[in-house]
Amino acid sequence: METSKFDIADYLDSNEMIAEYLNTVLAEGDDSDVIVAIGHVAKSMGMTKIAKETGLSRSSLYKALSEGSNPRFETIMKILRAIGGQIQINPV
Repeated sequence: METSKFDIADYLDSNEMIAEYLNTVLAEGDDSDVIVAIGHVAKSMGMTKIAKETGLSRSSLYKALSEGSNPRFETIMKILRAIGGQIQINPV
């Protein structure tokens, strides 16, 4: 029996699923987890498409959204806009 590696990007197939995934990571993860999760969403939507919309190269996107990276806030905001997301502050 052959197995394949699990890739969350394969399951991020609707805006609702993407929002739920990112909100869960924001609530439960750390900075690095959030960056990697945004990368999963970008991958699920197509890095070439996101690159065109952000004006960044695909290689820059992969580098910025990899584990252990420290992208600029401006870069994250560009990517969030390209994937159809936004940051919202709610009182706790």
